[in-house]
Amino acid sequence: MGMDGNFEQILQEGKLYRDVNALIVAHLRDNNLNQAASVVASATMTPLNVEAPPNRLLDLVSKGLAVENGEPVRGVSASALFDCGSVVPAAYGSIPVPRIAAIDFSASPDVKGGSKTFSEHDTRHVSEHKNVARCARFSPDGRYVATGSADTSIKLFEVAKIKQMMLPEAKDGPVRPVIRTFYDHIQPVNDLEFHPQNTILISGAKDHTIKFFDFSKATAKRAFRVIQDTHNVRSVSFHPSGDYLLAGTDHQIPHLYDINTFKCYLSVTSEDVAGNAAINQVRYSSTGGMYVTASKDGAVRIWDGVSAKCVRPLIGAHGTEATSAIFTKDNRFILSCGKDSTVKLWEVGSGRLVKQYVGATHTQLRCQAVFSYTEEFILSIDEPRNEIIVWDALTAAEVTRLRSNHIGPPRWLEHSPIEAAFISCGTDRSVRFWKEV
Repeated sequence: MGMDGNFEQILQEGKLYRDVNALIVAHLRDNNLNQAASVVASATMTPLNVEAPPNRLLDLVSKGLAVENGEPVRGVSASALFDCGSVVPAAYGSIPVPRIAAIDFSASPDVKGGSKTFSEHDTRHVSEHKNVARCARFSPDGRYVATGSADTSIKLFEVAKIKQMMLPEAKDGPVRPVIRTFYDHIQPVNDLEFHPQNTILISGAKDHTIKFFDFSKATAKRAFRVIQDTHNVRSVSFHPSGDYLLAGTDHQIPHLYDINTFKCYLSVTSEDVAGNAAINQVRYSSTGGMYVTASKDGAVRIWDGVSAKCVRPLIGAHGTEATSAIFTKDNRFILSCGKDSTVKLWEVGSGRLVKQYVGATHTQLRCQAVFSYTEEFILSIDEPRNEIIVWDALTAAEVTRLRSNHIGPPRWLEHSPIEAAFISCGTDRSVRFWKEV
């Protein structure tokens, strides 16, 4: 079996393990073996409240034994014996992300004095790398968050354990929110991304590689699959289907990979893309129909997700260097940030600058501007004041500033996709978790 077959087999085996683990947890819980159920749930990262029909595990085992012994199984097809995925939800990604109405940024003009109030947030130092904490990413269901460092390591946190750690009194002793640590890069980690359906975390690094880690396996420290790129991999983004992967590198054109064949596709170089247009960030839209890049030449570029051609270049969007760019939930707007100390909102259809968020200075670090999970607020960094600045996304008014609690300004912010919580990563090596009080 070739490498592609092995990868597909790993995905299938991972799903089977999750289904089996879910059945075991449900069986123990339903038989009042709560302590055992809790231990298995924690060890396998399975929700303790996973749903399964009564005695489903016993039923499957009895039918499986009957088949193994050559006995007839009444009323059950062979496929039904082994396809329990339709009954038991997978442990990862089984929590639906709340659907939140998208904000129409073009419908209302800036209104001073009518801004929303940003809730008070509690923060806690949750871990520390051995060198600069460079990046962070939440899983799509918000249950996990990963951080990458200049020390080449990747840490995976369970958000529920971070919250438990932040409680005034920990009933069961010290809580360790780091559930996995991966060591497989030889140069600093630049970006991270979770697979949209499977327990796979990928990383892009200065060593020109993209590495795939299966975080369902407690003992795995190394990647089970590696893409060797030709350039420093600055940013990575999965297509919503999980079948394709974009890499933003020191090359001016995004590298598109088919993760089943590992083939790399490059579009024809657009005339506006200069040789000094290394990509700081690349992100897919929620449908995969478009993707956006923020580049070192100051441009933000919108690309067609099918033809892989640049369809709308926003040249000079951020002066000398654009550092981040993301789509809104409805894919109608793009939020970008740059070393010109501006955060801007652009209309995708026209390329028009819709709003500008001012008051922060960021000229040194690869600063991020991110939405809160409701898109009501925008967060970014004020480097000289070492603060996290928050704007009302609709009115563009500054609503509050949070002291970062890092030694030196944080270099990365990442907001949870499901709740009022975010992560900050610092040049002081520390990782801080913030949550609404």
